[in-house]
Amino acid sequence: QVQLVESGGDLVQPGGSLRLSCSASAITFSIYALGWYRQAPGKQRELVASITSSGRSYYPDSVQGRFTISRDNAKNTVYLQMNSLKPEDTAVYYCNAHWSGNVYWGQGTQVTVSS
Repeated sequence: QVQLVESGGDLVQPGGSLRLSCSASAITFSIYALGWYRQAPGKQRELVASITSSGRSYYPDSVQGRFTISRDNAKNTVYLQMNSLKPEDTAVYYCNAHWSGNVYWGQGTQVTVSS
């Protein structure tokens, strides 16, 4: 059974940093494209970072320069380093893995940015 398990969410002050992790099991991790999404209350889920199987990354303007996605295929883990956090980054963060029509989601981890 495929599982994606996120960790690392927390309460952090504005300007702080967090690193999220997502560990995958039961998939050939290295061939999957990976992404981090977030969903704030009352809003649609949005992409905040993605990385291809070859390591190419993408960020929307809202997080460009503050967030960094990386992957460790040996550990079946994808990371999201978040710096200079803002209150508007508050959301549940989900990791996603997709390849050839197969799409998997984690259960989410809460990130709250507040003083």
